[in-house]
Amino acid sequence: MTGKADGDRRMPRLTKQFVNRILAEPEAKDRTYLDESLSGFGLRVQGTAASWIIMYRTHEGRQRKVTLAKVGTLTPDEARSLAREKLAEAAKGGDPASDKTAAREAMTVAQVCTWYLEQAEKGALLGRHGRKIKDWTLYQDRSRINTHVVPLLGAKKVDSLSLADIERFQADIVAGKSAKARTGRGSATRGGIGAASRVVGMLQTIFEHAKRARQIKANPADGVKKHADGKQRRFLSLDEITALGEAMRAAPDESPTAIAAIRFLLLTGLRRNEALSLPWNWIDTKARCIRFDDTKSGAQLRPIGADAVALLEELKRREGSPWVFPAERGEGHYIGLPKALGRICERAGLEGVTIHVLRHSFAATAAAMDYSELTIAGLLGHTLASVTARYAHVPDRALVNAADAVSEQISAALEGRISA
Repeated sequence: MTGKADGDRRMPRLTKQFVNRILAEPEAKDRTYLDESLSGFGLRVQGTAASWIIMYRTHEGRQRKVTLAKVGTLTPDEARSLAREKLAEAAKGGDPASDKTAAREAMTVAQVCTWYLEQAEKGALLGRHGRKIKDWTLYQDRSRINTHVVPLLGAKKVDSLSLADIERFQADIVAGKSAKARTGRGSATRGGIGAASRVVGMLQTIFEHAKRARQIKANPADGVKKHADGKQRRFLSLDEITALGEAMRAAPDESPTAIAAIRFLLLTGLRRNEALSLPWNWIDTKARCIRFDDTKSGAQLRPIGADAVALLEELKRREGSPWVFPAERGEGHYIGLPKALGRICERAGLEGVTIHVLRHSFAATAAAMDYSELTIAGLLGHTLASVTARYAHVPDRALVNAADAVSEQISAALEGRISA
């Protein structure tokens, strides 16, 4: 039987020997050969290429043809086994052709991340507490996506990811596989447990947004076992704060803005960006508070102590700049604090001190002064309904008094007036 069209099919047993013989025959090109032992399983020959296929009808009676794999990637027995599985799915009402199309069109991790950023920038997605995702959060997310997610996971289909894939991705970040030198503003991008935990947490959130919007079927990062959180637990004792104060006074070449920002962070317990991007018009020195339009926990008042207010009153405002801590060049706020703090801590002989350690040091000082966790949470601006409700419109007097006492204690340590 020697057919000339695709409809002319032979019914051989599809074996390796048969395939080799057919591919060696010039007249056998552009034909389909169906297997005699498994109905619907076949070999499709087109020019010099050959593929394993299945042919079946859907429950609606539509004829389907699906390519399983190229000859050479699967043996005849492997192809027959896969064909039997797919044909069984079709017999049960499934449609392998549609499944294959869906898999081909499924979003990659990079595509889901792009969708998330675009939707968040438009305000179509809500973050924690039901509020629009903040610009700073998106800036951090974009950086983590470009640095860690896209290089390590971006090309993979989200629907094909398993928990093992996510945990392997996490381990790769810990190992520094996505670490690189960063050019321009900022410092080097490193791996580590802390970075891995934050990136995986972000990815869980992105996938959850995409799942709710029906962009993906499931959240593949749901239930992932994270590494130890890597949270910062370092804080400065009063003696170390004294050493830091001495180093700041002995650093005449250091930026006055950096010195003032370090003192302000210690005296208030503010987060890095809350302090460095603080505009003058949010400060109420009479009520001794900062009236934040937006924070990590939303709009709120934050009480600050008298020593912090005194520091603010000593600062010279730069004409035309809205920032308490303006950049040394340009119109933005100051960003060079990490390096400045590192130089000062090296001078003071202090190790392991980051900007966040200053916030922890404020909290640790308050705890050592026997203030309750609730009071400390209020001073730090944590989201606790029982706290925020008490000072949502005017600063709570008890919290202002606590801020006074804690900032006075830290100020005294900075100036060398006390020791632990």
